[in-house]
Amino acid sequence: MSQVFTVLFPVFSIILIGYFYGRWRHSDIDTVNRMNIDVFIPALVIDSMLTSDFELLAYKWLILAGVLVVLLSGVIAVIIARVLNIEPRVFVPSMMFNNCGNMGLPVAVLAFGPSALPAAMVLFLASNTLHFTLGTRIVGGKISWFKLLTMPINLAMIIGLLLSFNHVTLPDFLLLPIHMLGQICIPLMLFTLGIRMISVDFSAWRIGLYAAIFRPLSGLIPAIVLIGILPLSDIQQQQLLLFSIFPPAVLNYIFAEQYRQQPINVASMVVVGNASSVITLFAMLYYLSYGN
Repeated sequence: MSQVFTVLFPVFSIILIGYFYGRWRHSDIDTVNRMNIDVFIPALVIDSMLTSDFELLAYKWLILAGVLVVLLSGVIAVIIARVLNIEPRVFVPSMMFNNCGNMGLPVAVLAFGPSALPAAMVLFLASNTLHFTLGTRIVGGKISWFKLLTMPINLAMIIGLLLSFNHVTLPDFLLLPIHMLGQICIPLMLFTLGIRMISVDFSAWRIGLYAAIFRPLSGLIPAIVLIGILPLSDIQQQQLLLFSIFPPAVLNYIFAEQYRQQPINVASMVVVGNASSVITLFAMLYYLSYGN
């Protein structure tokens, strides 16, 4: 499908540019990743929560479904990791937390129109809330809840929720720099991932293939079960199915880099998983368009 190519081509072109830049010049990506987590991603969260048109409480069942898909896919991933003899802290986060932001939101709009954006947005917020709380704890080991709550990304979510629920509109001179900073994070994540791929060796592609197979399966199975249980509308069911099969989020690589959890292997899971998502997304979009 042309819309899938339209979404995926920019993603992989930026990764490729980062790869060739890293070949050309040696770069310290630790500092760049730190800036992304502390500044650019929080700005994106606040910007999206203030400028997106959605009512959070109207999607309570979809939020519950999204949370359960993430958690249940983690349970499945732990079992798979034990069977394959893979370190769970390396494998499980990439199975739980998917690319529902920079891939999920554009795919939702391109495939189903602007009316699908609110459902895709609440799934994105639910997943990211878990990623920056539970996901950080999984990757980083013993981290105090105070430290988790005071992370810039979590503070940004709290600020965004308070402003959104109280219908507070920031003046343009504040919104514009927040928006500009937020727009940096996604291409920067992809660019640094390309640099990291210079270090990927042949053995790492095996775990990448595991991710390509088990990431969509570990999410799709719980999603199908939940659709049969929860009172979701047709468009919410469509978005939940799409959400369940998205490939690993680039943030998994950034956290692995920060907490030294085999970032080369995680980079392979992210890259191979996203590359193979052309097939899984094509199949799911075809089913949602013509199969039911």
